[in-house]
Amino acid sequence: MTNILILNGAQPYEFAPGRLNASLTDRARAALEAKGHDVRVTTVAEGYDVDAEIANHQWADTVIFQFPVNWMGVPWSFKKYMDEVYTAGLDGRLSAGDGRTEEAPKANYGMGGALTGTRYMLSVTFNAPRESFDDPAESLFAGGSVDDLLRPMHLNAKFFDMSALPTFAAFDVMKNPDIAADFERFDAHLAAHLAG
Repeated sequence: MTNILILNGAQPYEFAPGRLNASLTDRARAALEAKGHDVRVTTVAEGYDVDAEIANHQWADTVIFQFPVNWMGVPWSFKKYMDEVYTAGLDGRLSAGDGRTEEAPKANYGMGGALTGTRYMLSVTFNAPRESFDDPAESLFAGGSVDDLLRPMHLNAKFFDMSALPTFAAFDVMKNPDIAADFERFDAHLAAHLAG
């Protein structure tokens, strides 16, 4: 089977301790190990070693980014993880710098990635309801999709030459949760996209 790295990027708060993201992480690990995959999990808020995380990315055939969307992006501790791990990996382990050369300093920015062949999947939780997205009548996102909002994460992965699997999202998890249905959809998502 394949090697799968799951990054649980939840930042615990008193009002949102991260149980759902931990449950999704545990659920993915159990399902994927049952299929014969080798799985490693990093819970970012518990700490990490930068070099070990770079090695985990090099080892992985697939990386699952599991996190709650906080203020339209990743939680601060997950952003810190990316700043530290991905910046250190620019030494050639994750990317050959930013992809440009002295001979062509204006071309190929972001095309130096060393994780060719590695897939990634975003799995996110929202306080926002599903109806907030893909609807031009909704003022905030103005017709934008979940993947439109998460474009910076997709660009980060593209910078390292990773290829995308479809995104999973659980919506309205604080004010109107339906966790059982979210788990059912999540299991089906994993089975459809990471079965083999």
